[in-house]
Amino acid sequence: MTSFAEMAAQEADNWEYAINEVTAKEDKMDRFNIKGSQFQQPLLEFHGACAGCGETAYAKLVTQLFGDRMIIANATGCSSIWGGSAPVSVYTTNEEGHGPAWGNSLFEDNAEYGYGMFLANEQIRAKIADLMEEAIELNLDDNLTELMKEMLDNYNDGEKTQAIKKEMMPLLAKYSDNEVIAEIVDRKEFITKKSQWIFGGDGWAYDIGYGGLDHVLASGDDVNVFVFDTEVYSNTGGQSSKASPTAAAAKFAASGKKIKKKDLGQMAMTYGYVYVAQISLGANMNQAIKAIKEAEAFDGPSLIIAYAPCISHGLKKGMGCSVSQEKDAVKSGYWHLFRFNPELKGEGENPFMMDSKEPTESFRDFLLSEVRFSSLQKTFPELAEDLFEKAAEDAEERYQSYKRLETAYAPKDEE
Repeated sequence: MTSFAEMAAQEADNWEYAINEVTAKEDKMDRFNIKGSQFQQPLLEFHGACAGCGETAYAKLVTQLFGDRMIIANATGCSSIWGGSAPVSVYTTNEEGHGPAWGNSLFEDNAEYGYGMFLANEQIRAKIADLMEEAIELNLDDNLTELMKEMLDNYNDGEKTQAIKKEMMPLLAKYSDNEVIAEIVDRKEFITKKSQWIFGGDGWAYDIGYGGLDHVLASGDDVNVFVFDTEVYSNTGGQSSKASPTAAAAKFAASGKKIKKKDLGQMAMTYGYVYVAQISLGANMNQAIKAIKEAEAFDGPSLIIAYAPCISHGLKKGMGCSVSQEKDAVKSGYWHLFRFNPELKGEGENPFMMDSKEPTESFRDFLLSEVRFSSLQKTFPELAEDLFEKAAEDAEERYQSYKRLETAYAPKDEE
């Protein structure tokens, strides 16, 4: 290790070059694929999470796709600590000064907190729409009138309203002495359709904040929920949660959890109008990006559950291999990938898509690759084998329940 002062002096020129000379290459290709997404400027930097943390890569990716118009309500937990510990926030802005607006709330009310942000934005935007209707009647400028009509026609399209706003701003400034236009200018930051996100871990989503999460998903409104599923209360040192799987050792489950993991995804799917996806970035990056894109575009509530390896898992190959662990989790059948898009029902297609294949690697070997499972063999050998067997049965049962959904939701002519 070398002192920061020495390294700062040594790297000063590289820093100046990276900050002042390297520019974003955001218009070179489609942002919604693996390569294109990484040409987008990340609006998350210098987080303080553990090395190899599974959560930060997901948050960084979402900021690359929607960051300049994002609003984030972040539940207390690891993601609020690495995301916004005083005196700085890891979320930053682009050269236009736009970036995620971030706020932190408690475990028990974060979903409602984010929903309140959404409702407040909707009220302001509804007022802007009324003002634009008035301005259209005034017809101060043909170009401005057409842009306002286009804005109202694409009211709920984030990217289009963002592009129209850029074109509209010089014209709004030109007529800002008009009382109606002045009111629009005063609310200009809300012209663009915001991308409302609610971030949190499994301790929040599965446990303490579940009642509020369920209420917000049931609302039918256009909010996006992203769950960093570490399967344990990570921020308090690894306590068992309802997301903890069978056989996992954790605080308050030292001899291994005896009951299976809560299936938050299937519970949300029962509403029928909530977009639901389960992803694992290291296992299938294309599927993860596709799910995030579909969730944000879906005109209604969405829920993304992301597998996130944690230092509390005790990866035997080290946290430097957390991405490959995400891949192994899917290959072994420990974690499953799927998407449920209610919009497809209206198009006569099956809304449920199973994106992971039959397991090809040993489930037991995967468990033993993490200390949270393997420690049972030393501390509670008489329980370990039974719990490992039950964990495998639970995983297989969950996989088969997902496979049944492919048939259950299939259009009649496909049966």
